[in-house]
Amino acid sequence: MLMLSTSSTPIIEATLPVVGDHLEAISGVFYETMIGENPELLNLFSRSAQATGEQRSALSGAVAAYAAHLVGQGPPAAAFDHIVERIAQRHCALGIRPEQYTMVGRYLLGAVRTVLGDAVTPPIAAAWDEVYWLFAARLIGREARLYAEAGVDGSDPWREYVVASRIAEADDTCSFVLTPADGGPAPHFLPGQYITINADLSPDGRQLRQYSLSQAATGGTLRITVRRVPGGAVSGHLHDRVRTGDTLLVSQPFGDLTLQPGDSPLLLVSAGVGITPMAAILEHVARTQPAREVVAAHAERRPERHALRADMIANGNRLRSFQALHWYEETDGFLDPDALPVHPDAEVYLCGPVPFMQTVRAGLHLRGIPDERIRYEVFGSEQWRPAPEPAAAL
Repeated sequence: MLMLSTSSTPIIEATLPVVGDHLEAISGVFYETMIGENPELLNLFSRSAQATGEQRSALSGAVAAYAAHLVGQGPPAAAFDHIVERIAQRHCALGIRPEQYTMVGRYLLGAVRTVLGDAVTPPIAAAWDEVYWLFAARLIGREARLYAEAGVDGSDPWREYVVASRIAEADDTCSFVLTPADGGPAPHFLPGQYITINADLSPDGRQLRQYSLSQAATGGTLRITVRRVPGGAVSGHLHDRVRTGDTLLVSQPFGDLTLQPGDSPLLLVSAGVGITPMAAILEHVARTQPAREVVAAHAERRPERHALRADMIANGNRLRSFQALHWYEETDGFLDPDALPVHPDAEVYLCGPVPFMQTVRAGLHLRGIPDERIRYEVFGSEQWRPAPEPAAAL
């Protein structure tokens, strides 16, 4: 277990509140300086997340959370292990390499010095450098194991796929069925995992974006289901320019929102395009555990936007016990956690906007479902944000 040194611990305890108070400014300086001097890194980051400022806070917030964890002020070990696993899985899907941590650390600690000025004495700088490299070491080690398990070279994790078919699923939502261009089998994956599309947006360079796999592993194909995001560079490219027969660069499947072993009743709760990992989980259960009890609840703005509904019903009908529920915001209002049929032993899977998942999770807590039986996927910041009242479903 990696631990902070006894000399650094009191320094981090004393300076953590100050760093936390200035985290937004530190994030801005870090991001603008690093990207300004290394514009090729723009390929790694979502342009929509850049526009909203979400991308700027993700890394610095995670490092600050890790510092709090190390001095006993942050998430408990099990919770932080989950955060580290999620970040490592995401990094492998992006092809992050160990040497990139050196550059990131230099810019991040430089941003701390820039924002806090002379208050950052050499001992304070050394203590925060130690925090960063303890965090980096955990991630680098886990990422090396994930690359090895996936059988890919972390310096070149991409494989070419052909678009075998394109299927209109709902308003502004299409599925793309992909087959390996080299004629080999598609990789095995766990239901709930995602792949990264390395999209050529010439003349504007490349962009990387993760999409959950929306069907169970078949050995022959991968399927993603993509909703057009307003201003979304990659989703717009896929919808407007990618057709059957075109090729895409794709990562191996990664992700930790995976169906856990067992036969407890399942509650699958999603909103919007968050239905995609739930579709893969449900199909897998229908194939391998037809006696398992499953409830699938989904929230949408209106019926015309409800993607993969036919798939969910068809696979649910293969189960001995299946219940499908939906809430359409325009006619039914927001999904009500109190209206969900919750078995006391249920395992819960959530995917959708963060405020939606926060509201559902809080409602499930009140009904006796503990955190260890609630799993979720967040594409974006790793931190839960407080949910507004009422929380928008979409």
